[in-house]
Amino acid sequence: MTRALLSLGSNLGDREQHLRRAVSRLGPGVVSRSGIYETPPWGDADQPSYLNAVVLVADPEAEPRDWLERARAAEAEAERVRDPERRFGPRTLDVDVIAVWDAGGRPVLSDDPELTLPHPRAHLRAFVLRPWLDIEPAAELPGHGPVAALLAAPGPADDVAGLTPRPDLTLELSV
Repeated sequence: MTRALLSLGSNLGDREQHLRRAVSRLGPGVVSRSGIYETPPWGDADQPSYLNAVVLVADPEAEPRDWLERARAAEAEAERVRDPERRFGPRTLDVDVIAVWDAGGRPVLSDDPELTLPHPRAHLRAFVLRPWLDIEPAAELPGHGPVAALLAAPGPADDVAGLTPRPDLTLELSV
């Protein structure tokens, strides 16, 4: 069994619907889901704002790589197109595997270029850290420490002001 934290983002098309469908695709494995935040683009400013959220998922049969495959399947369903010229460019859906824990609750570490765990830039991204606190106030990012402290660090702390909670939007399951 593994548990994983997945980050969801969308800034093209029906952003809320893309997030909802991703949650639906993850199905009964979704343990908890954060609120939705409207956020400025990260890494490439010339694009629309994003909707971002995180979900905590668990599956008694899942291996760490299974979460990556599920993330990619959700992106494919949303017809995500990767532009090699714009690594951080706009997308219908982005699903990142942030961290994975084994059945004993120990963090899974990986330096595989396809599935680096924990996510190598998660500690810098307020749009991941802030929603994570919604569902796990005492969360710790493996190798980096408490999420609340990371969110207060220079960089993420500067970005928090740009995050707008969207209580009018929800991640209720949708088909």
